[in-house]
Amino acid sequence: MTRLSTKTYLLITLAALLAGLASCSSDQKKDNGPALAIVACDESFEKVLQQEIDVFEYSYPRFNVMPYYVSENAAVDSLLNLGNVKTIITARPLTQQETSYLKSHKKNIRERKIAVDALALIVNPANTIEQLTVNELADILSGKVTEWGEIEPNKMGKIDIVFDHQGSSTVKYMRDSLLNGADFGPNVYAQKSNSEVFEAVAANPRAIGIIGVSWISSDLRHGEKSTEELAQRAQSSDTTTLDFDNRVKVLKVSGRDQVVAYKPYQAYIFDGSYPLFRSIYMTTIATGGTPASNFYVFVTGFVGQKIIQMTGILPATVTPRMVSLD
Repeated sequence: MTRLSTKTYLLITLAALLAGLASCSSDQKKDNGPALAIVACDESFEKVLQQEIDVFEYSYPRFNVMPYYVSENAAVDSLLNLGNVKTIITARPLTQQETSYLKSHKKNIRERKIAVDALALIVNPANTIEQLTVNELADILSGKVTEWGEIEPNKMGKIDIVFDHQGSSTVKYMRDSLLNGADFGPNVYAQKSNSEVFEAVAANPRAIGIIGVSWISSDLRHGEKSTEELAQRAQSSDTTTLDFDNRVKVLKVSGRDQVVAYKPYQAYIFDGSYPLFRSIYMTTIATGGTPASNFYVFVTGFVGQKIIQMTGILPATVTPRMVSLD
């Protein structure tokens, strides 16, 4: 079993110490302070989880959720370390070996698919490209295609491919599903975060970014909605139209056997028309009634699923809302 990185371990240890200090004051009753849940989350899911936390803490003021946005492997390791992290969010379920390890330590595991996340291809609005096939994307990632003009008549020149970072689940998905585990070509560049991928594409007409669709949802742009508004919308049953942030262009993508290309709208993720998607899982070993357990119940319940629906990705248990058809 791979251990946590020193940085991640220190962060989680510090959080535990702070939580301990907050709860051990001798002149306060045990239930006077906020109850803390520590959640390790795949970095690509950060945009969605923060919305969940904001509404959860607004709805239940006595509970606090402290997120750590790390690589998928680090999130799983933090759970297997049997420390303060009781809940994780990743782009894969636990393996049989990981499940057996936790059960051997008498841990009750609850795990549920909470969403289906689409990976969007974004380019600068100055780029005339409108769509790609999965095969063309594979050729770009492998380095077989290095110029935009090889896809269609285009004066953008060299293609710069931008990911969040080399250890991300997005990189793993593209390498495994499109390249069968082979290495990327020389024009692939790693940023430090999804937000930096967005900014790099917005600034570079030659770039193509690969990013979770929640990062380009206009609903989440600039934090325009207050937590109260988010909470109210999450309780409603409306199906409003989703669109994308216009500072970048979202490409249509067609699958290997498809003629028509699609953008990553929820209905196209739902019916499988949009080909670049993956499942998101929430796993907890928290004891029932604890803050971490309550947060798990919230995210997997109706309100938590409705929040996911409002972020642009597909919730696991709520009907997808209407989309804008091109």
